[in-house]
Amino acid sequence: MTTPKRSTLMKLLFILIAISLAGCSNSFLEYEDSPYTKLDDERNETLALKNVRAAHPELEDAHININSFKGYVLILGQVSSEEHIGLATEVVDKMRNVKRVHNELIVAGPTSLISRANDSYLSGKVRTRLASSTDLQANRLKVVTENGVVYLMGVVTRQEADLAVEETRQVYGIQKIVKVFDYLN
Repeated sequence: MTTPKRSTLMKLLFILIAISLAGCSNSFLEYEDSPYTKLDDERNETLALKNVRAAHPELEDAHININSFKGYVLILGQVSSEEHIGLATEVVDKMRNVKRVHNELIVAGPTSLISRANDSYLSGKVRTRLASSTDLQANRLKVVTENGVVYLMGVVTRQEADLAVEETRQVYGIQKIVKVFDYLN
């Protein structure tokens, strides 16, 4: 590679890294507006899943996803009995730093890998749509999809929630939209 090409490539790489880091810093700063940080939520997710799995032997192999956003916890997945749904809520609700638990577990067999891949695809499409909206701060929202159902989490105004739902409706392939918001007004 000649020197001018290498120099241009290095400049381009530097610009891409700078843009990436700027996006990360904005997201992190927005998160720090409250006493809950991204690290608190990651800890909540890890600890909640560990505690739920330890609560009953049949939950060890169940398909359970736990998502936390500023202390609001969303439990998704499939379990083998109604008793396990209540047990999961009870376990997570007792945790420190959990403001509210929204349990969407269902009694069913685990979803397929194809379904999970589609869920990831839908979440990405919704995130992209929300990020491109000039009227929303996408970093104040969290998008989670389970079995074609999109869950929107965040601490937002009612107007922002309505706008987020409207933007999400524009994404093809979504079965349903569930709002898991804490409203500022």
